[in-house]
Amino acid sequence: MRKVYLIRHGHPDFPVGAHMCLGRTDLPLGPLGRMQACLLAEELREKEPFSCFASPLIRAKQTAEPLHLPIDTIDGLAEQNMGTWDGLDFDTIERIDPDLHRARRTNPLLVPAGAETLAQVQQRAMSALRQCAGSCRGDFAVFAHASVIQAILAYVMGVALAESRELRPPYVGYSVMEYDGGFHMLSRENVPHPEMTPMLAESLLAAAAPGARVEAHCRAVARKAMEIAEALPLPMDRNALCCAALLHDVARSEKNHAEAGALWVKTLGYEKEAEIIRQHHDLASDTVDEAAILYISDKCIQETEPVSIEERFAKSAAKCVGREAQEAHERRYQKALALQNQINSLCKQAIL
Repeated sequence: MRKVYLIRHGHPDFPVGAHMCLGRTDLPLGPLGRMQACLLAEELREKEPFSCFASPLIRAKQTAEPLHLPIDTIDGLAEQNMGTWDGLDFDTIERIDPDLHRARRTNPLLVPAGAETLAQVQQRAMSALRQCAGSCRGDFAVFAHASVIQAILAYVMGVALAESRELRPPYVGYSVMEYDGGFHMLSRENVPHPEMTPMLAESLLAAAAPGARVEAHCRAVARKAMEIAEALPLPMDRNALCCAALLHDVARSEKNHAEAGALWVKTLGYEKEAEIIRQHHDLASDTVDEAAILYISDKCIQETEPVSIEERFAKSAAKCVGREAQEAHERRYQKALALQNQINSLCKQAIL
């Protein structure tokens, strides 16, 4: 029996705030999607070697790339053509085509003008899947899209197309089938979740590509955090701390980057690291824990060089325009000073 991995692409690089009808619109992966693809590759790496097939759309091909295997593109795996809706945000669709938009909530077989039907998608998707099976000998991975995967799963599982919306996979979710001349379902809704390690965190940081300066800063903060954790006479989850430190500025270019980065890491399935990241800009409590260590470590590193708390806050004060920003800056400064005193007291020496 040969195994078939049927995989949805990672999170696309949607325009800010957009909820789109994507279809054939050819968006690449965003930072979160690239991180998801990195996790998927880590999970599937032990199952190599196998052949890779992908939709010609860039978001599917980019999801396959971290496996570092040759990728054959198959036109029949492309996402459903959504006709006049393709590439529009749903607010616009609701405004220009309200009746159909409302009707599709209960009947996905209805399609806008110029779009493919789900039956057409299923016919070409199954033909493409058989083409993949016939052009390789071992296990193989197929990187495709929500509607294509729904149509394939409906066929294999004997589910009516009108009910196939329930089979919609999450981003980088994958199903596993067996192939022996026909396709047989083994498992659905698998989501990659390899063990988080500093090496994996480094790979995720590189995949998100926040820039060389940010990556260097994250590594410097991680080294400082581990130095403090080693000196403290307290139990610490050093692995979670190190990984969170390496990823703390992964969303540095986003508005409210601490919250954005925490959301990305939580979406990947690593809630403890996400919570530590969320607090690196505004610490929630006075407890000396992993979040506190990341908070103070970040304040002790300017770019990649050690600085005092006073120096760091003096340099950032000029960026605070307006009373609210100045008050927040002062609050963070006082929090950092108090935390510095707590840590030095616990360590019985001035390590900060």
